[in-house]
Amino acid sequence: MSLKGKTLFITGASRGIGLAIALRAARDGANIAIAAKTAEPHAKLPGTIFTAAAEIEAAGGKALPLIVDVRDEASVAAAVEKTAAAFGGIDICVNNASAIQLTGTLQTDMKRYDLMHGVNTRGTFLTSKLCIPHLKRAANPHVLNLSPPLDMSPKWFGTHVAYTMAKYGMSLCVLGMAEEFRDDGIAFNALWPRTGVATAAIKNALAGEAGMAHCRTVEIMADAAHAILTRPARGCTGNFFIDDIVLYEAGVRDFDQYRVDPTKDLMPDFFVPDWATPPPGVTLKAVKAA
Repeated sequence: MSLKGKTLFITGASRGIGLAIALRAARDGANIAIAAKTAEPHAKLPGTIFTAAAEIEAAGGKALPLIVDVRDEASVAAAVEKTAAAFGGIDICVNNASAIQLTGTLQTDMKRYDLMHGVNTRGTFLTSKLCIPHLKRAANPHVLNLSPPLDMSPKWFGTHVAYTMAKYGMSLCVLGMAEEFRDDGIAFNALWPRTGVATAAIKNALAGEAGMAHCRTVEIMADAAHAILTRPARGCTGNFFIDDIVLYEAGVRDFDQYRVDPTKDLMPDFFVPDWATPPPGVTLKAVKAA
């Protein structure tokens, strides 16, 4: 149950869930390639690839900060090769980079449409494709996409079809590649949060500062990702995991530790199917009096 000595290539790892996954692996002594665009401080977004690298090193891992645009094939190819050269291979690919805009069809300009599909669907396909030759040589290779279960309910499409298509494209990569590379022993899985997670995306694009109190922390996704990535790859592929279900199966019972504010109800996330009920004893209601 350790990622010690493993090499992870994580897109969008300069902040948020990507950085949290990196830090959890770093505590095991893993090597982390931080493949992200932010090299200079951003007015509305915390962290850069260099601040992330410092945090990873402080947590006990080894870091390789790389300026990467996942829409650019040459950029991703160069980063993958630098990672393999620096650490002797790649064991895990985490497709975390994502773009979001929750608008209807008439309100979605094509530049933003292209950005979401370029980063989410194309970026995931491209990054996976370029990592696979290295993963084929790894001892327990995993690809993990931060994308939702493929629940084809119209309620997920009607209000923001462009974004839904882009996120489901990431999930279709799991569905197809898990089958395509089954004989190679490479695990392809998706992980999705039951609730909002306190990230810049929630703050800037969805619920504002006040909405952050109704979220879980990024650590729930980091811990769930760690539980998946330490499983034997050949026996764990083609799954669409929900964070608290994964952790419950791994023995976690205290989910209140992941609440930003225990006095607030948790905000359900998009795309969680009706069948994915919370584990026993887990509630989205407030657990303490305000």
